[in-house]
Amino acid sequence: MYKKLENFINNLDTNTIIDPRKEELIPFIQYIKNKINTGSEVNINFICTHNSRRSQFSQIWAQAIADYFGIAVKTFSGGLEVTAFNKTAVDTLESQGFEVESSGVKNLVYELTYDDDRSGIVAFSKLFDHSENPQSNFAAIMTCSHADENCPFIPGAEARIPVRYEDPKIADGTPQEQEVYAARSKEIATEMKYVFIQVVD
Repeated sequence: MYKKLENFINNLDTNTIIDPRKEELIPFIQYIKNKINTGSEVNINFICTHNSRRSQFSQIWAQAIADYFGIAVKTFSGGLEVTAFNKTAVDTLESQGFEVESSGVKNLVYELTYDDDRSGIVAFSKLFDHSENPQSNFAAIMTCSHADENCPFIPGAEARIPVRYEDPKIADGTPQEQEVYAARSKEIATEMKYVFIQVVD
């Protein structure tokens, strides 16, 4: 793993997560543990309305941190609408240690790498049931209230678990934009680290 990203993960303090939030994460942790204990593949699809910020952060951090702990999972993300992977979110991940390449014009396709020995994560805005996402035997992790409330049924999901985050979009166009995105990314990374620490224990 790239040293800058490894240091970032090492410095994430899971003690900052309050107990009620830890309780909310239990179904997510238990899902992963159960799949591992039965020798099953672990597929996780993080879902938000636009697949532009929170679900992308969640997918990317979950994959990188699972690999950091040596836990075999496959992460995905999708939305209820197709927009684009937000540029400030991408820049945030790059500043925190990922290497980023992009291609395309409007809905850019990004490849985020974090280890020379692993394939990069291909990320772009897409529907939750996109052909590149699992169609069955996966957990749907609902990362925003709108998607959670407006999409009560996810076809093919064997578990549907709300793990909501506040939208950093509220800071778009303000002097606090980069700070808010960095904080949300770090919050999600910290919780993913906590989840996989519990899986390892």
